[in-house]
Amino acid sequence: MQHPGLTEPLTDRPIAAQYAHWATTLQWRDMPPDVVAQAQHLILDALGIALASGLYPFAQQTLLAMQDLCPSTGPVPVFGMKTHLPARDAALINGLLVHGLDFDDTHPGSVVHATASVFAAAFSVACQQDSSGEDLLLAYVAGMEVATRVGLVAGGVFHKAGFHPTAVAGIFGCVVAAARLWGLDASQTVHAQGIALSMAGGTLEFLKEGAGTKRFHPGWAASSAIVAVALARRGMSGPSTTYEGQYGLYASHLGSALTSCQLPLATQGLGVDWEVLRVAVKPIPACHFVHACIDAATALRPSLASGQLSHIVARVAQGFVPVVCEPVAQKRRPSNAYEAQFSVQYGIATALRHGKFGLQALETQAMQDPATLALADLVRYEVDPDANYPKYFPGEVVLHFKDGRQVAHKEPINRGAPGRPIAHVDIVAKFMDNATLAWSATAASQLRDRVLNLTNQRARDLALDLGA
Repeated sequence: MQHPGLTEPLTDRPIAAQYAHWATTLQWRDMPPDVVAQAQHLILDALGIALASGLYPFAQQTLLAMQDLCPSTGPVPVFGMKTHLPARDAALINGLLVHGLDFDDTHPGSVVHATASVFAAAFSVACQQDSSGEDLLLAYVAGMEVATRVGLVAGGVFHKAGFHPTAVAGIFGCVVAAARLWGLDASQTVHAQGIALSMAGGTLEFLKEGAGTKRFHPGWAASSAIVAVALARRGMSGPSTTYEGQYGLYASHLGSALTSCQLPLATQGLGVDWEVLRVAVKPIPACHFVHACIDAATALRPSLASGQLSHIVARVAQGFVPVVCEPVAQKRRPSNAYEAQFSVQYGIATALRHGKFGLQALETQAMQDPATLALADLVRYEVDPDANYPKYFPGEVVLHFKDGRQVAHKEPINRGAPGRPIAHVDIVAKFMDNATLAWSATAASQLRDRVLNLTNQRARDLALDLGA
């Protein structure tokens, strides 16, 4: 039974059945060259971030926890950490490593960090199955198309309901990717999606305290998906109306916001209109909602020399407010890296102080800098009713001086978004910057070349580098 608050899907078949049929019949020749190139570069970006994440305490904490649960090794390398784990456990920590610095890609329309979960799941199963590079890429793309479309239906409303869309939408892309690599048929893939419905979770409660739980959401999605696929493979059944059912994903996770869903977007253009091409690569290691304001503040930095500031106004979309603007006192005084990454006040202050917001901004010394905090105290926010969100994540900063002057800069389209994409050459440069924090330039270059030549290799060839 379909929930009465949902509009009709494009066909009479449940969405899970449409995803399963498409994913199990997708062929390499069906993917355009630009989709393949984009997939390789998104994977490269993710791996560079994962290597950098390995330098932070949360990486070691998670690895130790996984080893406590399963002290034996497995076939899947943990990205850059010189150890191997079973597929399920490696997927959890690898997803965390990609997402851990909040520097990973985002699909703007769905607000889903899709690669962090989908690639972690696909890579684990590909290593376990000794898949070819082409098979790995095909499964990854299939998973990305599903994860982003599941999120598109809600169009940012998951956030309003208190759920992290990367977790609750990402798991279904992971299921499709893992099922494809494991060779499940369409019926089993439907069941696997239904099983995953009972695992889909991840709340935004971490925002109140800057807790670390957000980091493992993509890994949890990837790990849970592998379990769901394994159960379906062995005959467990799951509901067929995973998404549109009376107690399906949208009805159970969105509450009163259910009527905002656009169910036809779940399958519209599937296999023809590629959402992976709309995935935005992050130029800044912070929540995408603050990027435009950080860039606007950077552009305004030279104006600081012209007078004394009275206050600073950040003009943002309404949907940004509970995530990066409030509670104001906490946002002006971030106590840890996550709070810093989710603060428009701190982001603007850092950009005005240093002309950039890099990984250094997440260090304790930077977050306690008196000059930066003084600027953060001046930042107020206003809702921009004309903000084109969720298509883009725009932002504007207005400097108000004590002599009455105002200077403003608006970024209507955030860098990296569709319409303002980051070029592949810049993605490669970002990878090298991140990877060389942990590896030598020679080792990073070798990994770069393997990823960009993945179509001519096997997944295990990539694994040799990542487990080195």
